[in-house]
Amino acid sequence: MSVSRKKALQYAERLLEVPSAHLRVTLRRGKGGVTLLHRGKAVTRCHASRAGTWTAAFMAQALGVELPSVGETVQAMVSSGVLWRAVGISSLDLRRREARVLLHRLLEEAEMQRAAGAGTDAD
Repeated sequence: MSVSRKKALQYAERLLEVPSAHLRVTLRRGKGGVTLLHRGKAVTRCHASRAGTWTAAFMAQALGVELPSVGETVQAMVSSGVLWRAVGISSLDLRRREARVLLHRLLEEAEMQRAAGAGTDAD
């Protein structure tokens, strides 16, 4: 049984309360959708619908990884700022024009933050 999106986002809020330069996250794709995990706990989810799959792909892009195939996982080391943007992207309704403008901005910011942190040592 998977955790609800609401509970996952509550965990994300607690996780993001404390800024961190290095958070190891896992993007897991199953038949029901894509889940972003930190230390085995769900941070956010995207359902397996068409809109959910698009959102998950953009969330992966924000994290700097490829969206895994069904049954696969991929890991990333990101800052809390990048994670915040990925979680924000996962909550967008991309069917709305306004959301796509915000998506573009969040992706740009995540890319800049990943580039700025590329020279730091990972724990």
